[in-house]
Amino acid sequence: MLNLPHDLFSAEQIAEIDRLVIEQHNVSTATLMSRAGKAALSTIKNHWSQAERILILCGTGKNGGDGFELAHQAINDGYRVAVIQVGDDPLGPETAAARDVYLATGSEVQSFDGTLPSTDVVVDALLGTGLNREVTGDFKAVIVEINKITRTPVLSIDIPSGLHADTGNPQNIAVKATNTLNFIGLNKGLFLGEGPNHSGVICFDSLQVPTAILKEFTPIARRVSLENDAALLAPRARTGHKGLYGHLLIIGGDHGMPGAARVAAEAGARVGAGLTSIATRADHGHILNLTRPELMCYGVDDINDLSPLIKRANALTVGPGLGQTKWGQGLFQAAIDANLPMVVDADALNMLSNNPQRHDNWILTPHPGEAARLLGCSSAEIEADRFKAAQELQKRYGGIIVLKGSCSLINNGEIPTRLSTWGNPGMASGGMGDVLAGVIGGLLAQGFPLMDAACVGVTLHGMAGDKAAEQDGERGMLAMDLIPHLRHLANLIY
Repeated sequence: MLNLPHDLFSAEQIAEIDRLVIEQHNVSTATLMSRAGKAALSTIKNHWSQAERILILCGTGKNGGDGFELAHQAINDGYRVAVIQVGDDPLGPETAAARDVYLATGSEVQSFDGTLPSTDVVVDALLGTGLNREVTGDFKAVIVEINKITRTPVLSIDIPSGLHADTGNPQNIAVKATNTLNFIGLNKGLFLGEGPNHSGVICFDSLQVPTAILKEFTPIARRVSLENDAALLAPRARTGHKGLYGHLLIIGGDHGMPGAARVAAEAGARVGAGLTSIATRADHGHILNLTRPELMCYGVDDINDLSPLIKRANALTVGPGLGQTKWGQGLFQAAIDANLPMVVDADALNMLSNNPQRHDNWILTPHPGEAARLLGCSSAEIEADRFKAAQELQKRYGGIIVLKGSCSLINNGEIPTRLSTWGNPGMASGGMGDVLAGVIGGLLAQGFPLMDAACVGVTLHGMAGDKAAEQDGERGMLAMDLIPHLRHLANLIY
């Protein structure tokens, strides 16, 4: 994904950009289809160089026109091509013209008979980004057959057919592609909901649309990256000292859960906090720094013990292992009353859902279950429209919202929402959220503004997970496996 554009757009925006290209820049639909066909053929050559046979499944709309364009270009390039057309709607003039050019090669258009012939590559050109209804009939039946394929690569043109271009949720069913070739501007649905499970490797071609047109539109979302977001990770002054880089206080670690606070604390230290302390149960204070003596650990029996620790801190991370007892509730409220920049995570989020408050000096980091409790709905409702959920959380609670999950969202109440494409399924293990809370807290302690701390923190966290997976694989990854990579990445860009 490193070569993909950073800006993401809605289906409505892409349709409007397409209209402007045609009406104001005199680029015909037929020309755009021809460019799409050329880009699809190039993708096949680049990713499946040994392929000789291509099966192209065409719908009746413009997406099908792209498929017909690919078909005749592939034949002219020496491929053996079979085309199956699905759907009874009349073809638009441009799609019909592309179909005629294909037929002029002497080839034929087949009808779907319930099965798919053997081939080296399947191309899905059935349904485009404008789909807003359930997939039924032959379209559903052919997608079922596509998804039975296990050994043959599937290339979806523009978007996996059946996937909603804005929410990333299947409209009853959607193609599971090996690769998806997206055009003009990236659709946000490729990265949301079930989009990552259906899109495979995302490729992109602008179809030579002038960049000036895209600049007329405010993107719905923008992908985070170290290159664009991490200016504050510049090299330190040679005269720097620990006092310049802030003091992070982690508040958490109730009985049975001291490790959560320990994980968060080391993560904060490894991204550069000058000092890192833990306020925890008295039983834990003397053991949490045994394997990391640089951490300062304090037993806190009540709020009065916490007050002097807060006074020395520049930023707080509250919630890792905090529990739901009166002890944790008292510490959480004391942290809020201090009005320091703070990260609110884990158990603190559950406390917040029971006693909603709004502040502008905090970063909330809920996973979908915690987000559901904060909004009084179900996790399924959160996942059905993650953008809407992040926006509603920000309106209700203020500050910055980091809605965790596949492609985490960062929302500060403004457009565009930020989105991370870093991270992998190996990070689905206990303690990963504590790492993120510590990383963001460590950046806050160093003076990062809230939005910068959230964006850079999410990026470092996801990239560290990817580095850990690259090194040893996804399965069995533990939270502490990210720590060595965090330090490296925090020093990487300069």
